[in-house]
Amino acid sequence: MYATIQRWGDSNGLRIPKPLLDALGLRENDRVELTQTVDTITIRKAVAMPHRTLEERLTAFYGKPIEDIGPIQSEEVDWGKAEGSEVW
Repeated sequence: MYATIQRWGDSNGLRIPKPLLDALGLRENDRVELTQTVDTITIRKAVAMPHRTLEERLTAFYGKPIEDIGPIQSEEVDWGKAEGSEVW
């Protein structure tokens, strides 16, 4: 099966025929993973990312349990005199 790369706006795109998508179980807006080797592009259905709670995300970001994450202490930053029509 052949296809042609075509201009779509400022990018290029490749239309994938419906029978091929149906055979792979892919639909519009499905997330895919693209991998490239020297002269090959492989398209795979992306593994669904499981939902993570805020607690799980913070634990992963800080690398420690949520109980060990304290409040963030930061100083106020002086950005200089107000200019324009800012309302304070």
